[in-house]
Amino acid sequence: MFLERIPAGIYAVNCYVLGDKATKKAAVIDPGGDVDRIMGLLKDNDLELEYILLTHAHVDHIGGLQELKNRTGVPVYMHEADLYMLMDGRANQSVALGGPVVETETDKLIKFVDDGDILELGELRLSIIHTPGHTEGGICIQVGDFIFTGDTLFSNSIGRSDLEGGNEEKLMDSIKNKLFVLDGDLKALPGHGPATTIGVERDTNPYV
Repeated sequence: MFLERIPAGIYAVNCYVLGDKATKKAAVIDPGGDVDRIMGLLKDNDLELEYILLTHAHVDHIGGLQELKNRTGVPVYMHEADLYMLMDGRANQSVALGGPVVETETDKLIKFVDDGDILELGELRLSIIHTPGHTEGGICIQVGDFIFTGDTLFSNSIGRSDLEGGNEEKLMDSIKNKLFVLDGDLKALPGHGPATTIGVERDTNPYV
């Protein structure tokens, strides 16, 4: 498996490029910006982009989405509950943060996933876990020994629930009953900050 993190956009979100080495098929998770760098990484490693994945639709995770979608023409997979954020700069926080207003076009390339869905990427299987709480449509993505946790779970912290789409009760339920029930050895790759494991967070995270 090919996996590389790109600190992307003005908020340095963790954008991940995931690829299947056998077939050279790749996905980009949370393109917050720096599309030239993302495209360069794909080219340098002879990877063919199959689709884009969004763990949720706050501005720091979608800052480069429109450009990447325009340049590649690949589908974008996300949870339908966050769709309105793509079109509304107030909802995705880009207006409030004072930077460029991000409002992404919705078209036939936008597709939806839900809890329990499986996406194939060459020989890799990506399992979708719906984890509302940071946003209503937040998802985590498990593949092999890794899980991309977006802004639901961080190293020694958890996502905010006071932004658009947030709900503290749902966030805690998602973490305790959807993430902490998983194998403790799973390496958790969050939307911000360093990697951790499910086991470490289950045992030591002070917010849960």
